[in-house]
Amino acid sequence: MADTMNFDLVSPERSLASFAATEVQIPGSEGDMTAMLNHAPILTTLRPGVLSVKAPDGLSEYVVTGGFAEVTPEGVTVIAERAMVKSDVTQEDMDGIVFGAKVALDGANEATQDAATKTHADVMALAAALGLSAA
Repeated sequence: MADTMNFDLVSPERSLASFAATEVQIPGSEGDMTAMLNHAPILTTLRPGVLSVKAPDGLSEYVVTGGFAEVTPEGVTVIAERAMVKSDVTQEDMDGIVFGAKVALDGANEATQDAATKTHADVMALAAALGLSAA
C-alpha cells in the first residue's frame, strides 16, 4: 500500500488497534497534530479527546483520556491511559471520565491546579464533541 504507516493503539486493558494508516490525528496536550508517513520523530503526551485514524479502508475514531503518542517516520504508537472506540462510548462511560476529572480537580494543590483545570476543561469539551452530558 502506498504511503501507509503502522498504527498501534494500546491501553492497560488491551490492544485496540493495529493496522496500516495514512494519517493519524492526535489530541496532543500541547495541541492537536497530524502524523503521516515519514513524519519527524516526536513523543507527545495526550489530552482527553478523539484520536482519528485514516486508513485505505476508511476512518477509525477512538476516545482517549490521556497517555502518550510516539511518532516515527514509519508509524504511530499510542499508549493510552484509557481508550475506547468512539461509537462505543456511552453516557455511563462519559460520567466516569467526568467524575475522574472532577476528583482530580477537587484534589489539586497549587502545583497541580493548572494541569487539573486543563484536563477538566478538555473532558468537558470531549463530552460536548460526543454529544453527551458532562453533568
